[in-house]
Amino acid sequence: MQSRGDYSNGFHELEPVEEKRVPGFSSFGRAKRRSNRGGAPDTRDGLANGVRVSDQLGEQKPLETQKSPPPCTDFDVAYFHSYAHVGIHEEMIKDRARTETYKEAIMQHQSLIQGKVVVDVGCGTGILSIFCAQAGAIRVYAVDASDIAVQAKEVVKANGLSDKVIVLHGRVEDVEIDEEVDVIISEWMGYMLLYESMLGSVITARDRWLKPGGLILPSHATLYMAPVTHPERYSHSIDFWRNVYGIDMSAMMQLAKQCAFEEPSVESISGENVLTWPEVVKHIDCQTVKIQELDSVTARYKFKSMMRAPMHGFGFWFDVEFSKPPSSPAKTTSATSVASGSSSMSPSREGYQKKRSNPSDALVLSTSPEAPPTHWQQTIVYFYDPIDVEQDQVIEGSVTLSQSKENRRFMNIHLEYSSAGRSFVKESVMR
Repeated sequence: MQSRGDYSNGFHELEPVEEKRVPGFSSFGRAKRRSNRGGAPDTRDGLANGVRVSDQLGEQKPLETQKSPPPCTDFDVAYFHSYAHVGIHEEMIKDRARTETYKEAIMQHQSLIQGKVVVDVGCGTGILSIFCAQAGAIRVYAVDASDIAVQAKEVVKANGLSDKVIVLHGRVEDVEIDEEVDVIISEWMGYMLLYESMLGSVITARDRWLKPGGLILPSHATLYMAPVTHPERYSHSIDFWRNVYGIDMSAMMQLAKQCAFEEPSVESISGENVLTWPEVVKHIDCQTVKIQELDSVTARYKFKSMMRAPMHGFGFWFDVEFSKPPSSPAKTTSATSVASGSSSMSPSREGYQKKRSNPSDALVLSTSPEAPPTHWQQTIVYFYDPIDVEQDQVIEGSVTLSQSKENRRFMNIHLEYSSAGRSFVKESVMR
C-alpha cells in the first residue's frame, strides 16, 4: 500500500486505500535478508529438491505424512536466487554481533546439543551447522534452497564433517528427514524482524520434525517501535534543495520527499534520536507461534515524548533471545522481561551478548539503537514532513504489519497516528 497525493505531515486523512500491485522481480536485487534460501534447486552433487535422507541413515521409522507444501512461486524463485550471491553471506558472517552471539548460544546450550540431532533452517554457507557439529551434535541437517547449498557442502567437506553435517538443497517444506530432531537453529530474522517471512519456514520445521520439549534457537523474538527525531537526515535529503550553488531548487523538495521517504529506510540511529521509551509491537515464542499469526500483526501504542523536538517518523528494531526449552524456569523469566519492552533501550545492556539483570536469564542479541551495530541496523518509517512535539506530549495510534497479497516476502506497513487533536495515516511497502 503506497502513500498517495497529499503529503502533509507525511500522512493523509483516514480513509480506505487500495493495495497497489507489487512490482516485478527487480526489487529482489536489494535483498539483504534471507528466507529458506534457494530457488528451483538443481541436482548437482546429489543435492536435490525433495531429497530423502533415509538411505544415508539406515532404516528409520517414517514420520506422519504431511499435507502438501505450499507452491514455490516465481517470486520465491527470484528471491531465492538472490541468495546464491556470496556478498550477502559475507555481510552476515562479518556481522560479529550476530555470528558470535549465535556461536555463544550454541556453546551455552552444548549439553542440549551434544549427541543430538539438529536442523539448521536456511543454513547458507553452513557456519551455524558447523558450530553445532563442533558442539557435539551427532547429526546436523543443513537445509537451504539457494544454490549456496552447493558451496556449503564443500565447506563441510573441507572441515572433515561430512559424516555429521548433511546438506539438503531444497525448501524446508519439500525436503524429507525421516527422523525427529532435538534442536532447530536458524538465523531467520529480517529487517523489522518479520520482513522476508522466513519465520514461517522455522515453524514448518518445528511442526514437521521437532521432538516435544526440543530446543529452538533463538527461542523468542520481540519487535519494538518508538518515535524518532533525525534532523540531520531530513536536512541532507530535503533541505539541500533550498539552495543549490546559489540556485533556488525548492521546487524539487516535494519530489525529493517522496523519493527519500516513500519506503522504509534501513539505517543506523543512536539513542539520542529516540524520543520515548519503546513499546512492543510483537513478542514471539518460537515454541508456540502459528504461521497464521504472521499474516498480519497489529499493535496499539501510546507514547509520551521525553523532549521537545521535531518528530520525523517511527523507528523499529528487535531483540532475539536464546533460552532453554519450555521445561526450564529460565524461559518464563526471560519472556516476561522481553515483553515489558524496557530491556531494549536499557543503559545496562553492553557488549554483543546482552545479559539481563538475572544472571540465569537468556543470552540476547539486540538491534537496538543503543546496542553494538549489526547489519540489520534499524528501520525508520519517515514522515514527509516533521511534526513538532513538546515534552510530555502524547503520541498514540496503531501499527499494522502485513504480508503483501502479491508477494509474501514483502511487508505492508500501515501506521495510524494522532496527537494534538489531529489524526493521520502513513502507508508504505517494504520491498
